[in-house]
Formats: sequence, structure tokens, C-alpha cells
Amino acid sequence: MLSRLMSGSMRTLDREYSCTVRLLDDTEYTCTIQRDAKGHYLFDLICHHLNLLEKDYFGIRFVDPDKQRHWLEFTKSIAKQMKSQPPFTMCFRVKFYPPDPATLKEEITRYLVFLQIKRDLYHGRLLCKTSDAAMLAAHILQAEIGDYDPGKHPEGYSSKFQFFPKHSEKLERRITEVHKTELSGQTPDASEFNFLQKAQMLETYGVDPHPCKDVSGNPAFLAFTPFGFAVLQGNIRIHFLKWNEVTKLKFEGKTFHIYANQREDRKIILTYFAPTPEACKHLWKCGVENQAFYKLEKSSQVRTVSSSNLFFKGSRFRFSGRVAKEVMEQSAKIKREPPEIHRAGLVPSRSCPSITHGPRLSSVPRTRRRAVHISIMEGLESLRDSAHSTPVRSASHGDSFMPRSRSLMTDSSEGAAIISDEVYSPSDSVLPTPVADHSLELAISRQINGAPCSIEEEKESEAGTPIVGEVVEFGPDGKALSSDSAGGAGPGSAGEVEQVNTFVLSVLRLLLVTIGLLFVLLLLLIVLTESDLDVTFLRDIRQTPEFEQFHYEYFCPLRRWFACRFRALAGLLIDT
Repeated sequence: MLSRLMSGSMRTLDREYSCTVRLLDDTEYTCTIQRDAKGHYLFDLICHHLNLLEKDYFGIRFVDPDKQRHWLEFTKSIAKQMKSQPPFTMCFRVKFYPPDPATLKEEITRYLVFLQIKRDLYHGRLLCKTSDAAMLAAHILQAEIGDYDPGKHPEGYSSKFQFFPKHSEKLERRITEVHKTELSGQTPDASEFNFLQKAQMLETYGVDPHPCKDVSGNPAFLAFTPFGFAVLQGNIRIHFLKWNEVTKLKFEGKTFHIYANQREDRKIILTYFAPTPEACKHLWKCGVENQAFYKLEKSSQVRTVSSSNLFFKGSRFRFSGRVAKEVMEQSAKIKREPPEIHRAGLVPSRSCPSITHGPRLSSVPRTRRRAVHISIMEGLESLRDSAHSTPVRSASHGDSFMPRSRSLMTDSSEGAAIISDEVYSPSDSVLPTPVADHSLELAISRQINGAPCSIEEEKESEAGTPIVGEVVEFGPDGKALSSDSAGGAGPGSAGEVEQVNTFVLSVLRLLLVTIGLLFVLLLLLIVLTESDLDVTFLRDIRQTPEFEQFHYEYFCPLRRWFACRFRALAGLLIDT
């Protein structure tokens, strides 16, 4: 009896496992779930724990044993997705950024989005001018410590907090000035709301950077925002395509293609290369989900998407969930007492010390600033809990896909560093977030809500910065008109070769499938005409007038012709 009870309890334990989910305020939620539980079950548990109803903007992210990041699919088993042994550790993060945070109905939702964007600001994913950076940091101060109080906040109090990977003393003074004079009297929820309103006006709002290389080998970052698809190089957005302009996203191995129609007479194809096939597939799935969420009117319009053009070859994926318009309509129907919010305040953070006490990184002497790097273990910890989807690469590995920043140029007048072309790499979280004002003037001016920028303006403003990606224009007849690529004729030729190779492979696949279909039809024809099988299906076909006419007028003469030719060929071979 005792042995049966023990064996039963062991089987029960085998069917359960523990999950730990790190929340946006750096607390942890641990639960025990069944081994066959699907992703939506764990997600619903967390949303119930947070008392969150507007949950469609959020998701659960995890890292597989190969250090590749993934979003947990709610319709599939958790254990099968993790590819590792329990207990499992995951992160609760914003997956789809609200296009306009003002449309969020509940304060709890705005607070969670606020925590996510504050994390983005610290890890260098949200770039801004120095003046905007000061305002954002001041709103964080106001939301978390309240009004300025001379008795509680001595001179230089803002220097004890780190809002960005790096910032100058001048920026700290500006943060303190704004907090003292402009934000007095604002409640935490008002400061968080104003912070979100300011952040959503920035070009890199909602950016989830995926490291890639263009056809010339230049590093770039691809990002899916609430307003469209963006290509980033350094602190410059070199391409932007609205979601209604993007017609197809596909990948083959490490190669990722974006097809778009910017005008009726202008079609473009952008081609990039991910570090691994797994990273490329994750990039493609993120793009498919973002386009479906922000572009479609109803979730009933969602279709299964294939990564290839030819029949069913390649990966197939379907976005599951409601789209943005449905989410906003559902949010408007929420009627309940606002839930109580337990704000984190000045709780030390392991992975996002944007408001953690500690010395400023900018206090390091300038001669040593280029040597300032977080340790390998700190970097991995920061990566594991910060960036959305970029594959984790240890700084000690020589084959890291993205190199460290090549230079950090300092401004002698302000002491603020200019962002290098590697700024979006989450693995280097000591780079400065604020962009110096004179540097940002060179960037493309952006209209509200992510309006695309002119390619000609980009070329002029970059002053020699190579354009990332291959752009192929097609005329109405489908023929290529021109090919523009970074670096002149050489890279352009490489891009043309890549397109030709892709076209040739597609033609060969189509030819093989056509030959296979013809062979099957030939076998079926022979079975119908020559076999003695007395099957109802075949007998009914043979008795139709059309088949009898085809058999006697076409097939029999063709058979006699082939038999004659075959006998003649056989006789010729015997004679020789």
C-alpha cells in the first residue's frame, strides 16, 4: 500500500514542474504547472496575479540552451518549447507596444508599460536628444520619489540614480532642474502618463532590435515598431516602411527578405542576414506577429503564413490572439474599480538599475572611459533580463556576431558621448542613451506616429554613411529597373547575384514539381487505359464518352507511333 502511494506521488511529481517568471518590477512569480500545460495557462496565471485585464500587449520571453531568445507561444505546450529541463525561468515583458499609451484604459497597464520603457531607456534601446532625456529621467524621479524636498534630496541627489547606460554631469544638472521646477505636484500616475506620452513621440519607441548584416557585411539592426518596419544603423534610421506597405516577410536559412510597395510603381526588396538560422526564424516570426497585430482590422483576417513562396516548403506560422483594434475596443468596455498598484519605488534592481543607488559611470575619468565595460557575468545577467530578442553572446567569445563599439567620441563642451554605430547592441549596456543635440540634427526628422522619412533626406543627412540593405525596384511589368546598395557597384553586383541565385532556385523547384506532377498524371493515364483493374472508380471513367473518344482518337494512335519508333530504334541497335 505504501509503495503504491509513493509511486503515485512520484508520477504526480513527474507530471508537474516549477516555473519562475521575472516580472517588470524585478520581482519573481513562481508556480507549479502540469507538464502538458500550454503557454496561455501560464500567461493567464501571471495576468491574474497582476490583476491585469489589458493583457494582449504583453508576452512571456525565454532563452533556449543555445542562447536564442523566443516568445512563448500560447497555443503550444510549454515543456516542448523550452528545449531544456525544468525548473524553467522566463520573463514577463511588453510584446506589442501600444501605438498611443493614452488609449490604455487602466492605470495598472500604463504602469507596466512605463516599467518596460524605463528598462528600454536604461539598456539603450530608446534614443533621444539630451533635452528629451532630461525630461524623461525627471518624470521617472517624480514618479518614484515625489516632489523635490530639500531636506530629503541634498545637492547632487540625481547623480545617485542611473537612468541611462552613461550620462554627463550637465545632463544630471538638467534632470535636477526639471524635477525641481517643472514637475512639482504631479502624482505618480500623472508622471508615468506624461513619461509615456513623451516616449511614444520618439523614433525608437517600441524598438526591439534584431542584429543583422546587409549584403555588404555592414552591421545593422532590424526592428518592428507599432507603426512599421525600421532598419537602424547607429543612431540613424535609414529605412522605414509602414505596415500597410509591407507585402511579405520571408526567410531562407540566415537570409531574411522584406517585400514592400511604397508606391504603385515602386516595389522594393530588402535583404539581410541574421547570425544564425534560428535567429532568422525568430526575426521572421516576430515580423509576422507585429504586422498582423498592428495592420489587420480583425483577428478573423489572420492567415497561416509560409516562409517560402513555393507550395508548403519551409516554416509555417500563424499569429494567435486579438489584433490592436480589437484590443482597444475591448479595453473601452472595461468597467471595474481600478486595482491597487504596488509601485516598486527605489528597490535595487539586478538587471535594470535605472533608479538604483550607485556611482555614475560618467564619473570615470575620460582617459579610461573607453575601457569601462561591465563584467562578463554582469553582462549575461543584464542580457538575460533586459533585451527582447537579440541572441545572447558572451563578451569573451571571439566569434561574437556583433563587435564591441569601435569608438565613443566625447564632446568636450558637454561631456556627453556620441552614440557609435553599435549603440543598439544590448550586449554593451554601458553606451550612452542620450544623443547630443548637434548629432541628432543630422538624423532624419520624424513625423508623429512613425511617418516614413525621405530616402533622399537620409542620404544627405548621413554625409557618407553607407545605406544598409539591398533595394531592388521593379516596374509594372515585373522586371528589375534598378538596384541600389551600399558601397557602389561591387555590393550592388553581390545583391544582383543573390537575387539571381534565389530566382534560379525557385525556377528549379517549380520545374521539379511540374515534372513530378506530369509523371503522376502519366501513371494515372496508363492505369486507366492499359490496366485490367475492375474498380468502380476506374470503370466509370472508362465508360464516359469523352474518355472513349480520347482513347481511340488520340491515345491509341500515339501508342502505335511510340511502338513503331521503339521497334525501329531497337532494330537499328541490333543491326549495329
